[in-house]
Amino acid sequence: MIGIIMFFTALVMLLFGFPVAFTFAAVSVLFGLIAGFVEIYTYADEGAALMPLIVEGIDEGIAMFDFMPFRIMSIMQNTILMAVPMFIFMGIVLQKTGLAERLLESMGFLFGEIRGGVAISTVLVGSLLAASTGVVGASVVAMGVISLPVMMKYKYNTQLATGTICASGTLGQIIPPSIVLIILGDVFQVPVGDLFKAAIWPGLALVGAYILYIVIVSYLNKDMAPAIPADPARGSKGKQVLRALIDIIPSLTLILLVLGSIFAGVATPTESSAVGCLGAIGLAILYKSFNIGMIKDAALESVKITSMVFGILIGATAFSMVFTYTGGEELVEHFMLSLPGDEKWGFIIFTMLAILILGFFIDFVEISYIIVPILVPIAANLDINPVWFAILIAMNLQTSFLTPPFGFSLFYLKGVVPATVRTIQIYKGVIPFIAIQIVVLLLIAFYPEFFGINPSASG
Repeated sequence: MIGIIMFFTALVMLLFGFPVAFTFAAVSVLFGLIAGFVEIYTYADEGAALMPLIVEGIDEGIAMFDFMPFRIMSIMQNTILMAVPMFIFMGIVLQKTGLAERLLESMGFLFGEIRGGVAISTVLVGSLLAASTGVVGASVVAMGVISLPVMMKYKYNTQLATGTICASGTLGQIIPPSIVLIILGDVFQVPVGDLFKAAIWPGLALVGAYILYIVIVSYLNKDMAPAIPADPARGSKGKQVLRALIDIIPSLTLILLVLGSIFAGVATPTESSAVGCLGAIGLAILYKSFNIGMIKDAALESVKITSMVFGILIGATAFSMVFTYTGGEELVEHFMLSLPGDEKWGFIIFTMLAILILGFFIDFVEISYIIVPILVPIAANLDINPVWFAILIAMNLQTSFLTPPFGFSLFYLKGVVPATVRTIQIYKGVIPFIAIQIVVLLLIAFYPEFFGINPSASG
């Protein structure tokens, strides 16, 4: 039970706000020493002196970490994870070019004349930003600063407006190139390109479901998302369409360069991330926002985010090593396989519920590196297709950005909304979109073939 106690200790410390990477590392060392002492004490002769046993137990616990340098070196030499800082850099550069502002302005005027048009354009722009930048914080903030004032001006329902922005900003977690999918590709040891291909239809289904919800509520309640009158200063409808295409084509070109090179087999995800960086710099030059200071700021921000990810990964590696050593992994596997009903579906339903609940409190990175590695061998024993299982987890992890009280999208938006928008309105606004994500998750679980995914491992 040491491993289980260790897990809940780490969870409690995270809830108290301790830094994630240091929490995992410190808890691992503490419980590694405890496990070493328990093992020595269990097999010690009766009546043996306690102090020598404690010293020997500490030595046993420390010896457990002898291979940590090799594990850390293996992480730093992982070519799959090289794509993480590259895609982060690409997203930050694009965010600094004003791409979101251009897209939102064009799409907003293009769809504004229909009910819910600005909300629909926000979802569409969110999907384009997801496929070109994937930076959730930047997407939510940009749309909160630009589209929210427009929606508030034209008397959109506050909950619908804030919920749409938060949900649209999180699309970067499932639509490729997604950092979540890269991390899961490493954890599952499956090609990231396969995950990118498998995530296309689920991502588009989620976008479609968001738009369908907005259209339905807009027409059932005319006051929720009224149409915006046409602006003669914007020119004819044809000119507006042309202007929107001019703003959309560069980002679509970048998406095709990055994802197309992967799907065509021309480049690996790591290589395509470099293509994306060059493309982002090219767009910065095109939009006349390129300068050395901007590149320097983007590089520094990328280093900070990447350091956070790798710091968590190293701490999580130590955590999983001690967890396995103490028998926690075997205990979890025994519990999962003894669930009532069909082993496979009992396992999937329980893990999805567990990840959904954990997403209320901890970040997707911690879940990916602590919880998922425990589940991977069990899924393999049950002949579950790792690509399908990874997509289910990715869709589930996206929900963690919206779930109160610690959903990051909620915090990002709250930081830029007017004081008149209360936190409770943002929380209420995301509830329908969380429900939509759960419905899409269920569809992927029960009808994977509809999304082009074979649920069996042999497939």
